[in-house]
Amino acid sequence: MIRAIMKIDGFLLAMLAAVVLAFLAPRLGAEGGALHMAQVTEIGIALVFFLHGANLSPQSLKAGAANWRVHLAVQATTYILFPLIGFAIFFGLSSVLAYEVRLGVFFLCALSSTISSSVAMTSMARGNVPAAVFDASLSGIIGMAITPSLIAMVAAVSGKPFPILPAIGDVALTLLLPFAARKPIINRLDRGVIVLIVYTAFCESTASGLWWRYSPWVIAEIAAIAAILLAVVLGVTTALSRACGFPLADEVTTVFCGSKKSLANGAPIARILFAGNPAMGMIMLPIMLYHQLQLIVCSILARRYAARAAAAAR
Repeated sequence: MIRAIMKIDGFLLAMLAAVVLAFLAPRLGAEGGALHMAQVTEIGIALVFFLHGANLSPQSLKAGAANWRVHLAVQATTYILFPLIGFAIFFGLSSVLAYEVRLGVFFLCALSSTISSSVAMTSMARGNVPAAVFDASLSGIIGMAITPSLIAMVAAVSGKPFPILPAIGDVALTLLLPFAARKPIINRLDRGVIVLIVYTAFCESTASGLWWRYSPWVIAEIAAIAAILLAVVLGVTTALSRACGFPLADEVTTVFCGSKKSLANGAPIARILFAGNPAMGMIMLPIMLYHQLQLIVCSILARRYAARAAAAAR
């Protein structure tokens, strides 16, 4: 547990350092800057999904495929409950929150579940790991089409043109890379690539003057929305699992896979869907904050679930 906390803290510090550097010297990492971060992030996109694909086990996927009730609960939470909440926030708070903030929150709601952290938390909590591997992987595959389609729906209602078919094609091409190659690569590279993508996004946003248009209260509002969203989904997935009579192991899988959103998928997908958008740093901020919250909260929940499972086994 101590090692896990250290890793989380190290990743958080790295992301904070990337944001600070982007504020101090935004031109270095912005488009056309001396570091050529646009080219670096293109390579990073391939590496992120390659690394996630290397972590998948075909045997585990096959073993977990039969648990259809858990799969239905997880995917419904990810692609029905979350988007409905996202639509409510996007349209219901139009007079309160800026467009970029609402778009960022909706983008968070439209993303797939995580792979590595969902499986790790499920394992820590003594849940159904094969089902978690299957659901997290299935979520990523479904997200190839669903995430761009949901963003296109918001863009259409907002009167902003969105090339849906090219977007789905680009995302699918990127996301399919991990399923075509399976070689062991160190997990630190995965997080390092995410940090680079975040750094580039914040450089471009800072260079464009985006952050000076918003007060610190906007950042606090986004953090509050992320916290409330996580609390609501954790409550719904827990209640749904118990209403369906899931055993504890399946409840763990439903709660962790259904409540998670993937920063590893979100960062490169944002790069595709919002290419050239100077507000991409603000659009990515909700998923960045949600990602950290879900790691901290779910690690605490995992320990509690593990204690319950141990007590039940006595």
